[in-house]
Amino acid sequence: MVSTEADVQVDSARWGGGQVYALGDLVPRIADDVFLAPGVVVVGDVEIGAGSSIWFNCVLRADVEAIRIGARTNIQDGTTIHADKGFPTIIGDDVLVGHMVMLHGATIEDRGFVGLSTTLLNGSRVEGDGMLGAGALLTGGKAVRAGELWAGRPAKLVRALNDAQIAGMRQGAAHYAENARRYLRDLKPL
Repeated sequence: MVSTEADVQVDSARWGGGQVYALGDLVPRIADDVFLAPGVVVVGDVEIGAGSSIWFNCVLRADVEAIRIGARTNIQDGTTIHADKGFPTIIGDDVLVGHMVMLHGATIEDRGFVGLSTTLLNGSRVEGDGMLGAGALLTGGKAVRAGELWAGRPAKLVRALNDAQIAGMRQGAAHYAENARRYLRDLKPL
């Protein structure tokens, strides 16, 4: 893990090209095998676990509260992650976060799934093996329980997920972990 401001400045290219910044004493801690795509900006009290990937043009800004991302999790293109005082953003292991998501003071537990263009507000939660459908708005304090699909604006329970759907979410996380390894190895500017 990165522990000093100098390490952050030297090592950011190692992760694939994203920009990593300390903000005063708030220094990101990023595992050695994380993929940060070009266009990614990581600022402040951010921790990213082993094998995770942050894709093109994401912003992770932890200037008010912490952002914690577990192992083998992927944050897809165009996502913004921030937090409010008293509401850190916590993302577990093997999580799928779709394109263009807004995470703000929310929690996504291990193996949670958040569809593209969703918004999660302060104090909201997606439990493990729960799914928030594309375009949904999960308002503050609401929780998607394990094995549930929620959708809509505001999001509401739609139905239970079947075993095949839950297995598909888990396979998606594994796919992104493998794709991140490929990008770390093969992505080269021309």
